[in-house]
Amino acid sequence: MTEANLRTRIKEMLVKNLMLQTTADQIGDELPLFGPGGLGLDSIDALELVVSMEKTFGVGVPNSEVAGKALRTVNTIHDYIVEKQAAQA
Repeated sequence: MTEANLRTRIKEMLVKNLMLQTTADQIGDELPLFGPGGLGLDSIDALELVVSMEKTFGVGVPNSEVAGKALRTVNTIHDYIVEKQAAQA
């Protein structure tokens, strides 16, 4: 899977599974997912996101410390998935 395709799939997963009132095309690769000035996701959304990542990409997030680093933007999620999938191969 190409990097662009993976980023698109991540954005589509965010919109579909978190029922966002936006489209995948409107989510920038560096847009903060949590807090003001970004998508404004909260802790419940974070749990949904972790479950969605496991179902969609087969990649788990072991704890909140890892989640805090991996779930900041589409780019950080992308890098985390690529790293974990490479480790599983």
